[in-house]
Amino acid sequence: MKKFRFFVSGMPGVGKTTLAKRIADEIKREGFKVGGIITQEIRSGARRSGFRVIALDTGEIGRLAYVGQGYPRLGRYVIDVESFEKVAIPAISRALREGDLIVIDEIGPMEFKSNEFLKALGLVLRSEKPLLATVHRRFVERYRPLGEYYWLTPENREAVFSEILVKIKELLRENENAGNKAQD
Repeated sequence: MKKFRFFVSGMPGVGKTTLAKRIADEIKREGFKVGGIITQEIRSGARRSGFRVIALDTGEIGRLAYVGQGYPRLGRYVIDVESFEKVAIPAISRALREGDLIVIDEIGPMEFKSNEFLKALGLVLRSEKPLLATVHRRFVERYRPLGEYYWLTPENREAVFSEILVKIKELLRENENAGNKAQD
């Protein structure tokens, strides 16, 4: 099991994105570089009308999906592959080159409509960079063997947050110390 990869899954609305964002923010506060993407709901009043993707390092925003007409589709959503790729692919590439931690929220069916995302994800998974990824529940079995896996619930949210945060901090400090020793 790869000890530098952390995969989080759970039911919709349980807090996967919030957990990923909280960990990214904490790691940044420690002085490490965090890159990658976060996806967020777009709401019109009480109704979800789509999803946006946000680059963690620049804050750039793109549209992942919206309710409307067009292709490719996933349920009632049209996937805006071009807008998604314009933000997500450079953000993931920068994280691979410059980041201490890569965050990918989410590995899921909407994102899989992008061949470029699949290529970028493959590069991330072949790298030795620490990774925190949220995984759609349909893809759990595909990613479980590739790292440490957590099923998030309202009851264990804080414990999972704390456990992953501690492990990532330890890993990044070890990497930092190894890098400092190599420079000596």
